[in-house]
Amino acid sequence: MLAQVAAQHTEEAEKRDWKQNLFTGGTVSLGFFNNNFLIGANPVFGYSFTNWAELALQVNFSYNSVRDYNGIFNNKLRQTTYGAGPFIRIYPLRFVFAQAQIEHNFIRSKNIPLNGPPEVRKNDVGSILIGGGYTSNRAGRGGEPFYYLSILFDVSGNILSPYTDNFGRATPVFRAGLQFPLFQGNLNRSYKNRSRSDGFLRM
Repeated sequence: MLAQVAAQHTEEAEKRDWKQNLFTGGTVSLGFFNNNFLIGANPVFGYSFTNWAELALQVNFSYNSVRDYNGIFNNKLRQTTYGAGPFIRIYPLRFVFAQAQIEHNFIRSKNIPLNGPPEVRKNDVGSILIGGGYTSNRAGRGGEPFYYLSILFDVSGNILSPYTDNFGRATPVFRAGLQFPLFQGNLNRSYKNRSRSDGFLRM
């Protein structure tokens, strides 16, 4: 009887540990500046496989609208970008991380001139983002929620990348977001409840 109870507790503990390593989070972007409107979201779902490393999948979506009021042609530009890609983060310190990410994005651009028909272009582009960042307090696997700030650069050399300027030069990608565990709270509460029940049964 005791052996069966111990085996069951061991199996439940393994399941609990596995779920506690899952996390989610991401970033949201919203901007109004210089006749430019930007909105975007980057949800993240991942797994912390050690206290100092994690692997995740990030989904990208952004919409950008630009009006060239001061230009000669007074054009409008509408651009939609969506895609996804995995990334890995390494934490040499609990508040500092290095990140490497592979992305593939689909870009639809629509140029609307004042006179003449609109021009639509579609591209699918791969990117390799390298960089790092700072966290408020990552306490390891299954830790507390925290926020982070990061800066990344696309080192792929692809001039069609959404992370390059008009001359094909890589521009910094700044991201600020939140990360929090998915199941840690519920599992900890259920573990405490089981522990109290076990203690009562032993008596």
